[in-house]
Amino acid sequence: QLQLVESGGGLVQPGGSLRLSCAASGFTLDYYVIDWFRQAPGKEREGVSCMRSSGISTSYADSVKGRFTIFRDNAKNTVYLQMNSLKPEDTAVYYCAAYAYGSSCKNPPYWGQGTQVTVSS
Repeated sequence: QLQLVESGGGLVQPGGSLRLSCAASGFTLDYYVIDWFRQAPGKEREGVSCMRSSGISTSYADSVKGRFTIFRDNAKNTVYLQMNSLKPEDTAVYYCAAYAYGSSCKNPPYWGQGTQVTVSS
């Protein structure tokens, strides 16, 4: 009964901010890592974040580095993606995905349903 539910997407103007939430149930963040992915129409899915092997810090795609950050609330079993200085190129469906710690962020077995982020003036 592992489940992930994204929320917080919407329409935002360029330069604006959004905070996406990924609520996890059926497991705790003590055992699983949650990272973010996105997919724009006609494009391949790309990783937004990836937990480093140390399990302490997160790396980000070059396209979002310095603008997007992940933070966690373990008590709520929720991971957030704070998105600042949004660009039209950030328009995509954003997914959170979970995997056991020690596994690769490239192969998450559990996925949320996605939430649409549209950056447009």
